Amino acid sequence: MGETVYLGIDLGTSRTSITSSTGVRSTVWSYVGYPEDHVAQKMLGGREVVYGEEAVENRMSVKLVRPLAGGVVNTSESEEGELNRKAVKDLLEHTISLAQAPPGSTIYAVIGAPAEASVDSKAEILDAASSFVDSLIVCSEPFAVAYGLDFLRDTLVIDIGAGTTDLCRVHGTMPKPDDQRTHHVAGDAIEAKLSELIKNQHPEAQYSIHRLREMKERHSSVTKNMDKALLTMPVAGKPQEFDLTQEIFDACYTIVPPTVAALQELIATYDPDFQQKMRNNILLGGGGSQISGLGRAIEEALEEYGGGRVTTVEEPQYAGSNGALKIALDMPEDYWKSFKDAS
Repeated sequence: MGETVYLGIDLGTSRTSITSSTGVRSTVWSYVGYPEDHVAQKMLGGREVVYGEEAVENRMSVKLVRPLAGGVVNTSESEEGELNRKAVKDLLEHTISLAQAPPGSTIYAVIGAPAEASVDSKAEILDAASSFVDSLIVCSEPFAVAYGLDFLRDTLVIDIGAGTTDLCRVHGTMPKPDDQRTHHVAGDAIEAKLSELIKNQHPEAQYSIHRLREMKERHSSVTKNMDKALLTMPVAGKPQEFDLTQEIFDACYTIVPPTVAALQELIATYDPDFQQKMRNNILLGGGGSQISGLGRAIEEALEEYGGGRVTTVEEPQYAGSNGALKIALDMPEDYWKSFKDAS
């Protein structure tokens, strides 16, 4: 009988990370590319599918799919929905292969999904991954972050991804639907706002969405004294430098009001004897947590509600997958067998 390998997977809109009990940790951009024609396939060494950064770099010759755009799987019966379902399955197969589980291993996996992911999306994830693992659980991404860091008592978790910002109230049990909130002001929305501001202020500038994302990730900040964001973009094919400091600040700050509103809603509907404790125990994770000064900006916005204290995770890239792996390792063997037998 082969060994048992446990996997924790953070299935994200922008990046997907995996942490395994074999010691493997890896991240792949959540993109899948399918060659447009036989010439493209030849250029890609005969491969029928490429992943992550390679797919983005070859986007002029592949059909580029971002299967979790918006934080959900497109489950429609359209051609686009069918391609998205295929891409989710291919992305999960590729991600699981990164764990390099020995042949004959029994594989148990926990996958983190957006807090309020639809039933259809979760079912699609379960179906897509079931071909590659022996037993599988889909849990809330923010809960996985909290579990991995042992923030399990009266904690509010904020997990900022590309498609959604997920919030979860953690109080010593598995979260219920009323413990969770999701809003769609996240990485993609910040990029859309930044694009709008650049077009208003510098309509002559030329850029791609991928260049825009690179700008945001390098300079994102909500601090009043942020470093200048000087960026070079072509104008009619000629490189020109632009000062986008204010535009980047304004775009990034759009995430603060809806996040604070969702936090306050989760606090206000909690037991009043524990509200202050929860307000002072906010955990900020996800790729968006790397926006400079975001934790402090949320604290300042919470002052009118009685204040709050925000802790930013130290390793946002792997906080979700680490937590999912910890859940997998802590799950009794009987649970895994019952899930396996029910599949």
